[in-house]
Order: sequence, then C-alpha cells, then structure tokens
Amino acid sequence: MTYKTLSVSLAQNIAIVRLNRPDKANAMNMEMWQEIRTAFEWVDATPEARVAILEGEGKTFTSGIDLQMMMGLGAQIQNECDGRKREALRSLILNLQDTLSSLERCRKPVLAAVHGACVGGGIDLITCADMRYCSSDAYFTIKEIDIGMTADVGTLQRLPKLIGEGMARELAYTARKVDAAEAREIHLVNRVFESREALREGVLEIAANIAAKSPLAIRGTKEMITYARDHSVADGLKYIATWNAAMLMSNDLQEAMMANVGKRPPEFKD
Repeated sequence: MTYKTLSVSLAQNIAIVRLNRPDKANAMNMEMWQEIRTAFEWVDATPEARVAILEGEGKTFTSGIDLQMMMGLGAQIQNECDGRKREALRSLILNLQDTLSSLERCRKPVLAAVHGACVGGGIDLITCADMRYCSSDAYFTIKEIDIGMTADVGTLQRLPKLIGEGMARELAYTARKVDAAEAREIHLVNRVFESREALREGVLEIAANIAAKSPLAIRGTKEMITYARDHSVADGLKYIATWNAAMLMSNDLQEAMMANVGKRPPEFKD
C-alpha cells in the first residue's frame, strides 16, 4: 500500500519501516500512528518478511508526538456529555496504545535503529521493539512530564522491565536526556555505533543473521520471551511445552539437522 508518513520496503527477507516526515522531525501525527500499525500488521502477515528494522528519515529518529495533534484532541472528543467526552478520550488513548503494541504482536523480530533525537512518544515506540540500537549522536528523553502529563502509551509499563524501576522513575520524573553511552550502560540499547551509516550497516547485518534462521523457530522464540516477561517461570515452562508439542516436529527442524550433518547453510521456507 501507499504510505504518507512512512516508507516501507522489503528485500532479502528484511522489511524496513522508516518514519518519513523529516521536515517535521518525524513528529508522530495521527496519520503516522495509524500507518505504523498498518505497516507492522503487514510485516506480520507477509511470509517473506522474516525480520523488520524500524528507523527514521532525516536528521533525527523522532521528536515524539506531534503537538498539533495534541492540540486538536479537544475538538476530536468534544461532546456535550462530560462522561461521553471522557469515554472518547479513553478510547483514543487505547487506540494509540494498540498501535505501539502492534510491534509486540508482530510475530517477526523488530529492531529499532535510532539516530539523533528519540523523544516522548519515540520512547513509547522503541520500547515495543525486540531490540534497540543507536548511533553515537543519539539521545533519549521521556518528555511528557515537561508538558504536564503522564506518559500513557507504554513507556511507564515497558521501560522499567528494560532498565529497572529506579532508573525508569528517574528518567520519567526528570525528563533528562540520556546520551548514547548511558543508554548502552543502562541497557536501553544493545549496542552503540559510531555513525548513522555504521548503525544502518550493523543493524542490517544483525537482521540478516536473524533472517537466515528458521522463521518458525524465530517466531516461537519471540512469543516465548514476550510471554515470559509478563508471566511466572512456571507459566512460561508450561507454555513452551505446549508450543513445542505443536511446533517442534517441523520441516525446519529436519532441514537444520541435515544442514548441520552436511556442513552447509540451511535453507528454510518462509
């Protein structure tokens, strides 16, 4: 399909979803919110897409939610009944949350590649990715507190599980900037690359490595890790037992074993 706020491509089993409003610092307007969900539903549904990279066009990853969109919310939810107006606002927030959750629902791994600024809603977005990488010029800030609001589309729920509760509280309470080196130190990102070009090459290499693995096994691994994050160890063990009872005896398993015996790279169907 045609996107107005994104560019989406697919080559060699790697989908690239790029925020594409560079003249607006990739600010996330309502159209972008909806297109992000559409894009990752497409990645999920497209067998040839085995892994996805999320990045930004222009000088920065994203400046966060579009302030014009924020200012227009009042008119969008207007109702003479205060209860119905509040209900409409809740529905809108849930819709935005669902957009970002589409990255988690996507069965394929999503790698976020951040350069320049990653602000506000950008933090909500990247915390939904499987892994995060950045260039040395990147910085991160939970900006909502500085505009008098509580972040409401995922940062406060996901970030503590990535970097720990104490650090997440500090960043959310203060809105201070975290540079690339600190982001690596607190495990917000897996790796820092020297430049945007090195970031793109490095993340593509990691994505290609993932794309070469069994797609079925990769999808199961993502499912299990995400499930384990929100459930007990006992629940996770029961789930993987049931999953593999259904999925283990696959053509991928046989191909991987034969390739190992034959000392050749395995070839998997999408």
